[in-house]
Amino acid sequence: MANQRLALLKAAQRHPVAIKVTVAAVLATLGFLALHRLLIDVHPRAVAAAFHALGGFQIAAATLFTALSYALLTLYDVIALRIIGKPLPYRTAALASFTSYTLSHNFGLALLTGGSARYRLYSAAGLEAGDIMRIITATGIAFWAGVTVTTAAALLLYPEPFTIGAFTPSLTMQRAVGAVIVLLVVAAIMALRGKTRSFTLFRWRLPRPTPGQAIAQIGIATLDLAAASAALFVLVPGVSLHDFPLFYLTYALAIIAALLSHVPGGIGVFEAVILASLARGDPPALVAALIMYRILYYLLPLAVAAVLLVIHERRQQRQPLAKAVDAAQFVLRGVAPTLLAALVFVGGIVLLVSGSLPAIRARLHILRDIVPLPFVEASHIAASLVGTALLLLAPALYRRLDGGFILCRALLLAGAIFSLTKGVDVEEAMVLLGIAALLQLARPAFYRRTALTSGIVTPRSIVIVALAVALSIWIGFFAFKHVAYQSDLWWQFAWKGDASRFLRASFAISVLLIAATILHLFGHAKQPPGDAATDDEGPETALSYSVRTDAMLALTGDKRFLRSANDKAVLMYQVQGRSWIVMGDPIGPASEWPDLLWQIRERADAAQGRLLLYQISINAVPVAIDLGLHLVKYGEEARVRLEDFTIDGPAMRSLRHAARRAIRDGATFEIVAAANVPAVTDDLRAVSDIWLRMKGHSEKAFSVGRFDPAYLARFDCALVRQHGRLVAFANIWATANREEISVDLMRHGANIPYGTMDFLFVHLMQWAREQGYRWFNLGLAPLSGLDARHLAPMWARAGTALYRHGDAFYGFEGLRAYKEKFGPVWEPRYIAGPYGVGLARGLIDLQTLIGGGANSAARRVRLKLVA
Repeated sequence: MANQRLALLKAAQRHPVAIKVTVAAVLATLGFLALHRLLIDVHPRAVAAAFHALGGFQIAAATLFTALSYALLTLYDVIALRIIGKPLPYRTAALASFTSYTLSHNFGLALLTGGSARYRLYSAAGLEAGDIMRIITATGIAFWAGVTVTTAAALLLYPEPFTIGAFTPSLTMQRAVGAVIVLLVVAAIMALRGKTRSFTLFRWRLPRPTPGQAIAQIGIATLDLAAASAALFVLVPGVSLHDFPLFYLTYALAIIAALLSHVPGGIGVFEAVILASLARGDPPALVAALIMYRILYYLLPLAVAAVLLVIHERRQQRQPLAKAVDAAQFVLRGVAPTLLAALVFVGGIVLLVSGSLPAIRARLHILRDIVPLPFVEASHIAASLVGTALLLLAPALYRRLDGGFILCRALLLAGAIFSLTKGVDVEEAMVLLGIAALLQLARPAFYRRTALTSGIVTPRSIVIVALAVALSIWIGFFAFKHVAYQSDLWWQFAWKGDASRFLRASFAISVLLIAATILHLFGHAKQPPGDAATDDEGPETALSYSVRTDAMLALTGDKRFLRSANDKAVLMYQVQGRSWIVMGDPIGPASEWPDLLWQIRERADAAQGRLLLYQISINAVPVAIDLGLHLVKYGEEARVRLEDFTIDGPAMRSLRHAARRAIRDGATFEIVAAANVPAVTDDLRAVSDIWLRMKGHSEKAFSVGRFDPAYLARFDCALVRQHGRLVAFANIWATANREEISVDLMRHGANIPYGTMDFLFVHLMQWAREQGYRWFNLGLAPLSGLDARHLAPMWARAGTALYRHGDAFYGFEGLRAYKEKFGPVWEPRYIAGPYGVGLARGLIDLQTLIGGGANSAARRVRLKLVA
């Protein structure tokens, strides 16, 4: 039994997304089944009559409570911003909160939908990703605290036992549970009086609110939930104020069930809980109230959010029309992907639900005199297919794909036309045209080039679309539940054949959805291969401007290049998986760096990739910050000032001893010019092969060179011989302006004299000083120079631990100690990449790339060039 639980746990860890998707699908199915059973005796005409019977006062009151609820929701963010110490203007917090909640209320997946809206608006206001995550966490805690406290207060103060469904606790038990919850909350608030400014929750370090801020959050959450439940309460006929506490508990239970189910918008689950808990009420009236509540509390705020985003900021009403449009486009570019994906999804649901309901007879009568019946039948099926396609394509807008924009715009326009030709649904057509207009206004936001069938279908999106389709089909069967279904119903074509149209449209929708799932037609667009270095085509011009020797990595033949317009600067990179990895600083004048780095940033973003800058110097850090990347220190580089270098003095005793010992053992030093390197290639290869066997690994790539005769022939080479036998070598990198000199491959054979490599470095530095070079670069000491203080980032603490105790994997500490013998100046080197998990994934791709194995993109490029 224990083994079975362990196996299940491991399976859950391996497939978390699949499990979540399956659970959401199962819960949604149960919700639909529950709704079907609860409404089995409810006739659609009774629901329609109850819907039209809703009074103007009820609708106005529900709208007022909805506005009050969303106004209170904005205060969640206002207080959260103060808790993290980053207060912003109210209009910024209000817009971020309002758009976030309208999206998460309608589509669920709050961290993905609402979190995305918050991220785009708050990041534009200068907040970092960590701060935004703390805001999301603080608002989430506030919501659940409000639900808990208000529920406890209702349990404690209500004078009668609550009855929810078939369960009725005793009054004593009810009040005891309420009192315990209230006491626990009070104790938690009292605990916030500590002096520490943060606390840890599920390994997240969060700012600690003051007791006053915590009370304010709970108070706002309580009022918000009361207003939200009141918006539905006033729509339910036959209830009095005395019934509100019980209704509130029912509402809270329904909200909790909807959130825990992860079903988009809680559709089906929320309604099933409300109907089951208020079974004594009038079912048609409850269904009508729930439909109106969905319109007022969910769809209306979503539309308002879209309008607010268009007129947001820049005092548009006082600006000329052209500036107002520019301002609207500026705002929409930031939040358009999330918002318009949501609106397009709504447009698809509108078409599907419309296709599942009977047409309005008076409008069909008008249509009969204009178009023939077959055209109406075809339009009905086409509208349903368009709706399904919009559901499938909505994720493409979220990912800023231009192919998704083109298809969605065309489908929205087609859907509007089909809405008119299938039943003169003017309102439906206006909604679709409005969404298309907003989509067109935000055209610049969809810049990622893809094939029209882009990689947008995932198991999660398929399940969400399937749920929406299932809902529309269930609505159709509910609307035509009293029709006697027969096989010939499929082939009936008549002006009153609503049920027949519904069946045919449902069949077509199902075929389209199954086809999309099975064929998985959506794939990433291929990226252009980019430039690759060859002997005849390399960044020679840019190299002449370089002052750093690591620029010679451009000649290894395993990189792509991005050149400046004047060809004086070049950036070397490679694409490994979804990571666009840049090697070091751009080569050439620093004035050209920002433009090159922004270009590669935009290319990576357009290809749906992540950018990683590897081993950049302090000079490139300001640009990396401007790019919005997260910086981590990778290590320190050792550079020796040659004019000060000497082996005299007590500090250089070990070097003097090693060099003299090597000379006594017969070691000699020589420099072979690049033109003469081919003559000694066989001897170099023999030494290289012995060195690789001793180290037990193969050639690396990207960040170092490899033994390649054509590559080595580009450089002078330093040799160490013992009695004429080659025992060690190093190819020499040198800048054209003699600013810096270094080595790349440093290899030696077996049975070499003591101190051979010290001997090589000492004589090479002395030779370089005589040739007029200013600096000798000894290369990087990874993970050195990191500060592992208590409040240092996790990267610094983990890197320091590996540096001090990781000798079994790599001699980090020994490498720095060896280079320290030469008296260098240590300069920091950094890695810059995306925040969060993206950086970890980028580092995994980096390791694959540098490893030079079969999966390394650098190796594949090199093999292609050789072929």
